[in-house]
Amino acid sequence: MQVWNDYQSENKDRFLNELLDLLRIPSVSARTEHKDDMVTCAEAVKARLLEAGADKVEIYPTEGHPLVYGEKIIDPTKPTVLVYGHYDVQPADPLELWNSGPFDPLIKDGKIYARGSCDDKGQFYMHVKALETMVKTNTLTTNIKFCIEGEEEVGSPNLGKFVKTHKELLKADVILISDTAMISLDTPSIDIGVRGLSYIEVEVTGPNRDLHSGVYGGAVANPITILAKMIASLHDENNHITIPGFYDDVAISTEEERKLMAMAPFDAKEYADDLGVKELWGEKGFSTNERTGIRPTLELNGIWGGYTGEGAKTVLPSKAFAKISARLVPNQGSDKITEILINHLQKIAPPYVTVKATLHHGGEPYMTPIDSKGYKAAAKAMETTFSKTPIPVRGGGSIPICALFEKELGLKIVFMGFGLDSDNLHSPNEKFNIENFYKGIETIPHFHKYFAEMS
Repeated sequence: MQVWNDYQSENKDRFLNELLDLLRIPSVSARTEHKDDMVTCAEAVKARLLEAGADKVEIYPTEGHPLVYGEKIIDPTKPTVLVYGHYDVQPADPLELWNSGPFDPLIKDGKIYARGSCDDKGQFYMHVKALETMVKTNTLTTNIKFCIEGEEEVGSPNLGKFVKTHKELLKADVILISDTAMISLDTPSIDIGVRGLSYIEVEVTGPNRDLHSGVYGGAVANPITILAKMIASLHDENNHITIPGFYDDVAISTEEERKLMAMAPFDAKEYADDLGVKELWGEKGFSTNERTGIRPTLELNGIWGGYTGEGAKTVLPSKAFAKISARLVPNQGSDKITEILINHLQKIAPPYVTVKATLHHGGEPYMTPIDSKGYKAAAKAMETTFSKTPIPVRGGGSIPICALFEKELGLKIVFMGFGLDSDNLHSPNEKFNIENFYKGIETIPHFHKYFAEMS
């Protein structure tokens, strides 16, 4: 609608500046030293929602970081859209690899460089500005509720309890999430699923104290060496995961879905060049897009032990550590995979070390039916603003709360993300194209319009 375009054009600079202010708040949920920053950010989200036209906004404390709930109810008989997002961000480490301050937003070449610019402050804030656009132009056709949490990056440990105890508050007809990516502005796409997650930390212990590597080397097993061998054994020569039972419940994609995925434009050389690698790596028998969407994976997220400081210290360490995550596909359960993974690591550990493994967090995979009203409304909205029909794709990331949302609220979820896979999520120099930010604000009102018409 032209009235939306006019309003957004008149206020685009303010929209951007408000996002930059939000990005300056270091809302790192994983770090205790940022506890006050989390509260500050929650209060900022509340203020922006009220300014955008929400009638009611409350900050709900949890056992961890606070959650922000807001709503604009125009008519209880009209359909209600529940928007989910998160204001917490990943730690910025390693800081030395950033080209600018992670919480000092830099605009360069049409991109916003800052932690959280795409994941997820920039993306959930599109919905806040879309709400403002519809309220100020008196064109809102649905009720809108917001559930913006502060713990997504640490596995949403307290959101599940909130959802179970506030079902009436969160009652809606569909859940809309912008915490995913699209192929490009030239080739719009909609994620029809996200993978689940099992994330563990492993501690391997050898001797009861650090030892002199000259005096004891050759006589006592080095935990770092043993851990490295254990990890290396988790994949075979075809990059297939070797853990017994890991693939037992994997839902095999149909040839039709694989053909549909193959329609997405993909340049392997361009992909590799962007990542600075000579060749791509992955499970034999599957394309790169399939490896990151329809297949489960097992990745080493961190490994450490011994002396890592400046200079040399000839030590045979007592302990070695690793963080390992598995991305899961439909039919795989995070509890089962976590148990299988931990049991396997303990089983393959040689007798000269002991292994302790603990769960960090997990989440279930989720699929969106493409015949749902929500998906159809999203596809029509994107077709309206992009002049192209979006391609349905599978997302490689995880949003832990999705399966619980559907179980507890009985709602289908629609993923309408405007980020790009190249936006450096969870990495130094995270970025978000300003054009994508504005495109999201432009598209979201059309979703509400079409969802109301289809309901």
